Amino acid sequence: MQLENITKEQIRSYFLWSYKTYEKLFDLLKNDVAFYQQPEPLRHPLIFYYGHTAVFYINKLRLAKLIDKRVNEEYESIFAIGVDEMSWDDLDSSHYDWPQVREVREYRQEVKQIVLDLIDRLSLDKPIGWESPWWIILMGIEHELIHLETSSVLFRQLDLKYLKEDDFIVPVCEEFSTTTFPKNELIKVAGGLVELGRSKENPLFYGWDNEFGSEKVLVKDFYASKYLVSNGEFLEFVENGGYEREEFWEEEGWQWRSYKDAKHPTFWRKINGEWIYRAINKELPLPLDWPVDVNYHEAKAFCNYLTQKLGKDITLSTEAKWHRLYAQSQIDDANIELRHFFSSCSIERFKHGEFYDVIGNVWQWTQTPIHPFEGFKVHPVYDDFSVPTFDNRHNIIKSGSFISCGNEANPLSRYAFRRHFFQHAGFRYIIGEEDEMQQRFYESDKEIAQYCEFHYGSEYFGVPNFPATLAKRAAKYTTNFNKALDIGCAVGRGTFELAKYFDEVWGLDFSARFIMVANELKEKGSFDYAIAIEGERVEEKSVTLESFIAPNLAQCCHFYQADACNLRPLYTGYDLVMALNLIDRLYDPKKFLEDIKERINKSGVLMIASPYTWDEAYTPKDAWLGGEKESFEVLREILEPEFELLDRFDQPFVIRETARKFQHTIADVSVWKKC
Repeated sequence: MQLENITKEQIRSYFLWSYKTYEKLFDLLKNDVAFYQQPEPLRHPLIFYYGHTAVFYINKLRLAKLIDKRVNEEYESIFAIGVDEMSWDDLDSSHYDWPQVREVREYRQEVKQIVLDLIDRLSLDKPIGWESPWWIILMGIEHELIHLETSSVLFRQLDLKYLKEDDFIVPVCEEFSTTTFPKNELIKVAGGLVELGRSKENPLFYGWDNEFGSEKVLVKDFYASKYLVSNGEFLEFVENGGYEREEFWEEEGWQWRSYKDAKHPTFWRKINGEWIYRAINKELPLPLDWPVDVNYHEAKAFCNYLTQKLGKDITLSTEAKWHRLYAQSQIDDANIELRHFFSSCSIERFKHGEFYDVIGNVWQWTQTPIHPFEGFKVHPVYDDFSVPTFDNRHNIIKSGSFISCGNEANPLSRYAFRRHFFQHAGFRYIIGEEDEMQQRFYESDKEIAQYCEFHYGSEYFGVPNFPATLAKRAAKYTTNFNKALDIGCAVGRGTFELAKYFDEVWGLDFSARFIMVANELKEKGSFDYAIAIEGERVEEKSVTLESFIAPNLAQCCHFYQADACNLRPLYTGYDLVMALNLIDRLYDPKKFLEDIKERINKSGVLMIASPYTWDEAYTPKDAWLGGEKESFEVLREILEPEFELLDRFDQPFVIRETARKFQHTIADVSVWKKC
């Protein structure tokens, strides 16, 4: 939906359509008992997802200060958290007392009326951007459309005895072949410069935070398969023992295959020697000419199988290569946005130039882990939409599926899933050279480069490395070494250093780009950056993990984006918390100090280092610790008597800006033991 000339009535209609469509999906459940089933054992029962999208509206509208009252505090807690796959103890049924379906349905009606009243009341000022209240309403709509698709995948895993075979908006496709399928071939795609990303200035469409920013990638000529990989083409891999041959699987993929004891795609099963295919709410004889539905591991294993068979380097597309293919296609129609079917259809039905299904039918796995573009920022109302996926474990999917609506159907969208997850997703394969990044965010971002040099670069004027020195000293005050937290970890040196002493270390920072650096160093073992000399002249530098820590020790480090003043409950039970140069950059340092006390074990240690350079750009003046009293004295008042002061000392540090400009600062370091 274009935002440029949008009207209130269009937003109202879009909201009502998405809300009704989501509820219509749940109307496919035969009875109330079906709502309490768990099609995927590591996810909540379906009742959670029925309530979740309505709760999302209330929680986000309150956070944006567009409404001031809750509808049902209990629902807005139990239906808020736990969308993604979790560990077994998070899903112990004794933790949840799910309400009746009727009660959740009534709650949804209350929420619907609140949103409609808000649409009527708000003035529509254009352009609609991140700061607009309308962006939050659109956020709720697009969030529900995401769950329309992800919930349909759960329905596809649900025992059919709980589902009606009714049509949904559109019918399941009934045209397919059980005997033949199109023979695939590789077609050349011209390379070129791909400019990824969007601008937040007057966005034409709604977008999630990971879509904004910029990245330039040089794609060389490559070859791509004419069709998506069909069930028929994938069947050869299955029948040739592909699921039993470890040489075709990456290590992570083989671990998944072994754990699941997978022998074929999850939406296939064999009855009396015949393959059966599971659509969302019915089963069909295996349509050989429809695209196969697999996770990343299965797609990658097939590519490795085909590489051995053809003697050519077959692999998955990248995000940039997909955009290059899309730019050279002619797309009039596709099996997307529920325009045609409530299922996939033949891979030769929708032709887009020389290729078929460039968009639609099923999502297409890429080999690109999702990452932020240069200029990435989290949206303040939904700060954990993308950042938890910036861990090199979530790969981008492109193109959309038959049920993808709204933003999901936009080619600029960027969605990513864990590599073992299932979506309505398949793949096409390619032959081509690696893409060349023309601009990396850490090469051009001065702040990133400065912190990389501060943490991993040279020592200046005889001043020792600040995070390494304090991490080593903090460990000397500690008696238990199970779990440590480096809060405000920046690009991660202190976290890595603590891994030399602790079994498990968490590094948290509000900056997603800082966390990206730390995760890349952990996963890849090296990182390149460029520091300023003068003007536009830079010096290229590189850091390797093994230059300061054994790589195996680094694997106990976990890096995540987080707000230090609003930490999640899971961040608790620490024997050491280290907060370096943090509290004078928080919007509510007192709140942080009160909260962090409860997250430290008895006899645990808290180290705080700060130069107390208070600045209204970071901390409102009335929230400064300093004022009539010295900052340290206010700090003492907050921590005592629950904490005993063990030590206090000055620690200098130097940050290089250019070859001839440095910041030389002295931090006040205090070390506290919990009584």
